[in-house]
Amino acid sequence: MTTTAPLDVLSSTATPATVVFVGGGPRAVGVLERFAASADELLGSRPVRVHVVDPYPAGGGRIWRRAQSRLLWMNSMASDVTIFTDESVECEGPVVAGPALDQWVVGAGATVLEEAGIEPPGAMDFPPRLVQAEYLAWVWDRVVKSLPGTVTVETHLERAVDLSEEHVVRLESGQEIQADLVVLALGYLDRRPTEEEVAWGNVAEERGLTYLGPGYTADVDLSDLKPGENVIVRGLGQAFIDLLVLLTEGRGGWYDECSGLLTYHPSGDEPILYAGSRRGVPYHAKLGYTVAGTTPVPTRYLTKEALEQLGDGVLDYTQQIRPLIDKELTYAHYRQLFAAHPERTTWTWEEFFTVLDRTVPTDEAFRRAAAQAVPAEADHFDLAAVDRPLAGVGFTGRAQLDQTVVQLIENDLLRRADPQHSPDLAVFNALLSVYSVLSVAITEGRLSDEDRVRHVETDWHGFFSFVASGPPPRRLEELLALHRAGLIRFAGPDLTVALDNDQFVGSSPAVPGEIRARAFVEARLPRPDVLASTDPLLTGLLDTGLLAADELIAGDGTSLGGGQLKADSQCRAIRADGSVHDELFLLGPSVSGSAGSSGFSRPYFNGPGFRQNDAVARRLLQLLTTSTKAGHHGS
Repeated sequence: MTTTAPLDVLSSTATPATVVFVGGGPRAVGVLERFAASADELLGSRPVRVHVVDPYPAGGGRIWRRAQSRLLWMNSMASDVTIFTDESVECEGPVVAGPALDQWVVGAGATVLEEAGIEPPGAMDFPPRLVQAEYLAWVWDRVVKSLPGTVTVETHLERAVDLSEEHVVRLESGQEIQADLVVLALGYLDRRPTEEEVAWGNVAEERGLTYLGPGYTADVDLSDLKPGENVIVRGLGQAFIDLLVLLTEGRGGWYDECSGLLTYHPSGDEPILYAGSRRGVPYHAKLGYTVAGTTPVPTRYLTKEALEQLGDGVLDYTQQIRPLIDKELTYAHYRQLFAAHPERTTWTWEEFFTVLDRTVPTDEAFRRAAAQAVPAEADHFDLAAVDRPLAGVGFTGRAQLDQTVVQLIENDLLRRADPQHSPDLAVFNALLSVYSVLSVAITEGRLSDEDRVRHVETDWHGFFSFVASGPPPRRLEELLALHRAGLIRFAGPDLTVALDNDQFVGSSPAVPGEIRARAFVEARLPRPDVLASTDPLLTGLLDTGLLAADELIAGDGTSLGGGQLKADSQCRAIRADGSVHDELFLLGPSVSGSAGSSGFSRPYFNGPGFRQNDAVARRLLQLLTTSTKAGHHGS
């Protein structure tokens, strides 16, 4: 399908240049929006053909497609989501205002949602993903219409399967597009199962069991999970929450609050889930409030300048970077506590800051100062305790484990709804700022590949998701209701699963006894590993050396896989020989260090994704106007 912006007179002499976007989801839309914003300034009258290649409709792409269950929600409030820049964004291109999601649903989107039979969410609601799908489709249409008349856009509802060194993009249908510039905005990548996952699947099939490996829950066939049967679930993050929804409300159950307590009414088609993970507790609920004065601020300790002072070249994450992260989060917590809730402190901020500034949070001197200056244990910030709330805890039985986890969830719901605990919001904002600094450090080569994959892409991202990217509070309320209904039990921390004849057996070192089940579900996303990608385009690019990835072996000899794709600070692809590809750009959650990959940007946040989109869009425009090539025809 070809779409043309409002038609001006096209140049009759210039040959159109061609840009191909592989991937048509939110990241591609964001770059194209910035492309349109700066086109009048940088493109002039140069005609350009833009091709967007994605088997899913442009705008939402795969993850935010319209064709998914109405029961699945976003884990961001409507007021916290926008695709448009605002005056907070520090970028060279012009700011082009547009509605955030909460504004769109009561404005331009009201009719769209009414026609789709979707109730518009409030600003503080967590909308169904279908609302975001409609918003992104509308944004796409608006962006295309905003392009100058010299730019045409053609979408291809299929996959790209090959890209040559000469920029020929071959599609699944056999069509070839000769490009001047290529942007890979591929989103989340599918990958081959690991050897362990293949073994699980083979044994399960041989013995008549059900094994569901890691994947995107909305795409997984859950029909083999039978009513009333035990299911061991490993993973308590967003994939788990989606699994819960699809196996309960998705099978006809429903909730009410007639008794004053949220109650689940089973349909009788639900299985019984025993859920555990490394931490043994669900992700923290999303914060349910905002507080003036807690908007994100630049980092104080984990700064580019601080990293430069540590020396040139590659830094050690554990010894040099992680202590700065810990101090950054600790500072954010206590600074907000002393500023917003001074009645809960006994020292002045200046006195406390003097100790904090010259120590690290694990120092005994700091711990003593925190105990004296902040009497209430609930007001302390202990990163290790936040990360692993059940560490070192033993349980006499499964009933005590359930009681403890339920209490933790109940306390979390109360705390995350209460602005009296606004230090939690300050830490949330600091986490986002830290993510931005780490992204820059990765793209500037300040981390080894092992540290990048093991500590940032795995450990740090896991902690960030646990604290800052959890479910809407209502979902945890539903989890408690399902527990009261006997449909969910907790399996404990450090859950391991084994086979015993014709059953899966789950166990945790923290609780005696075993869980036996015919079905086992890995409720998590696949671990990033470009070397295991099933995408034929990436496989080919890695084979030819146009993209770089090596199997990484940790110091203890274990394989870390290939991690994510590598790009430089300008988002240009890094080849296998270490050189930079000037005309191939990489963006999105499959690219290590890609800014904004932790989620949609919030309004008035100066989102790093906006800044990166703008820089890439302007670089594309500059290359299009300065290229010595005559420009190639798309075919």
